[in-house]
Amino acid sequence: MAGTTRRRRILEWMRGRNGPVPGTELARHFRVSRQCVVQDIAILRAERNDILSTPQGYRLPAKQTPDAHRAVIACQHGPERTEEELHILVDNGVRVLDVIVEHALYGEMRGSLMIESRADVQDFLRRWQSTKASLLSSLTRGVHLHTVEAGKPEMIARARTQLRAHGILLR
Repeated sequence: MAGTTRRRRILEWMRGRNGPVPGTELARHFRVSRQCVVQDIAILRAERNDILSTPQGYRLPAKQTPDAHRAVIACQHGPERTEEELHILVDNGVRVLDVIVEHALYGEMRGSLMIESRADVQDFLRRWQSTKASLLSSLTRGVHLHTVEAGKPEMIARARTQLRAHGILLR
């Protein structure tokens, strides 16, 4: 299959899926190498297709539901408190869309997370451990922002209150 056709089919396939698609699954489905998928995604992005790379795989941006409320929460903590922070958020019904840090050289750096359950938190923590990668917040002495979303503003307010009580919310 020609590259142009494969890339068009990758987009079509992703549009028909709910949630992220791991690169290995794309490679297997289209019978190409994982590196070929990485290159295809890069070309699709260069063609102005909005494709997010999350810890769970590639995904197209979710359409914000009309009743969803968004906020940005500023936090500061060491890596050992990452699980605690994420559990506080998801236990209050808050979806963690991303993490943002302000880098001295590169400016704003953002990583897509799309974490909305304890299972997602555990998947993220497993990937972090298996890759031994550094968290973005390690670049800023633990200071970072999260864009979050919830069905009701009270859910975000409750999560903020608990983060403050645990000394995680940046003051």
